[in-house]
Amino acid sequence: MSEAVPLGGPRFQTEPACLYREMRRDHGSVVPVELDGGIPAWLVLGYRELHQVTGDPALFSRDSELWNQWENIPADWPLLPMIGHRQPSVLYTVGERHRQRAAMISNALESVDPFELRRQAERFADELIDTVCLSGEADLVAQYSSLLPVRVLAHLYGFPDDEGPGLVTALNDMIDGRERALAGQSHLASSMARLVADRAEKPADDVVSRMLADDSGFTAEEIVQDLMVMMAAGHQPTADWIGNSLRLMLTDDRFAASLFGGRNSVAEAMNEVLWEDTPTQNVAGRWAARDTHLGGRRVRAGDLLLLGLQGANSDPQVRTDASALTGGNNAHFSFGHGEHRCPFPAQEIAEVIARTGIEVVLDRLPDIDLAVSAGSLTRRPSPWLRGLTELPVRFTSTPALGGTSR
Repeated sequence: MSEAVPLGGPRFQTEPACLYREMRRDHGSVVPVELDGGIPAWLVLGYRELHQVTGDPALFSRDSELWNQWENIPADWPLLPMIGHRQPSVLYTVGERHRQRAAMISNALESVDPFELRRQAERFADELIDTVCLSGEADLVAQYSSLLPVRVLAHLYGFPDDEGPGLVTALNDMIDGRERALAGQSHLASSMARLVADRAEKPADDVVSRMLADDSGFTAEEIVQDLMVMMAAGHQPTADWIGNSLRLMLTDDRFAASLFGGRNSVAEAMNEVLWEDTPTQNVAGRWAARDTHLGGRRVRAGDLLLLGLQGANSDPQVRTDASALTGGNNAHFSFGHGEHRCPFPAQEIAEVIARTGIEVVLDRLPDIDLAVSAGSLTRRPSPWLRGLTELPVRFTSTPALGGTSR
């Protein structure tokens, strides 16, 4: 691919929307790109093309064994935690076995009591706010949004609360996608393996125990792999959803009223983020089962196709009036599409965690405002997940709850 665009660099941090527009203008709806080490792939930016890829699992398979580049992938390739080779997880199973596996996960998550979920999200959110509320200033990324989702998810899965910080570190290392990625993956895998072994002996009322009780015959190793996927997919995107929504509410006059107790604006801001600033920008991926054509490109058997979720969301051929984006239009690709999309119960859990996290901030920190100019806020330099590196705020100092009810 002599015209391939490197899938990396500072523009994914500073101006991704402009970059996607340029890619679409210069290359069309299916863009040749290069991953780390010059590995070729296709980035699908067209809404209709992405719908086609995610809706046809026979032609565009989730089976990574089809990849025609495995012989060129070194053992320490930094994207291996994201693009798995012979990993027994739900991400890479296909057909009826995938449907059984997805059902096991959905059933385990669907059994989460929504009132208990909200209560736990509030509890952890209040604990985090208690650590900063007296100071009158905080970084709502490092001290809040990057810690909250994994605390809640770890509790739902069955982890002791004190293992949360180590899981946060491991997951953030995996997100970085560089030299620490494999170490982070190793820590997460060993933690999950210990939890699964413990729950196999002593079941409890948690997600892991419900998955182990499923009668579809999945091994402990398969369940460990699925839990790793669920934790990684649930934590950082939700953390970025919180951070990106708070940034929007603090910098856009349309949402100013929500800073004084309005709740409709919270949901509207969260929905607009999923359209305009989605945490999961690009996803790997699908593999062509045979030679085919897509968006005017000839795709060879075994080629990797990356799902350009944000690019598809901003496709001018399908975009409605921007004012409709805050009205509950959920036709975005932010949770994926097709049989490998994010399970609906997982979407609901992420939404409850994110919305609760935002509402606790607004409830607990009066007169909250940015401590820096909006233009100085920086993003993670990643083509995969889009989130703030920090969100410095100031507010009127308030007392900690200290475990009292809200």
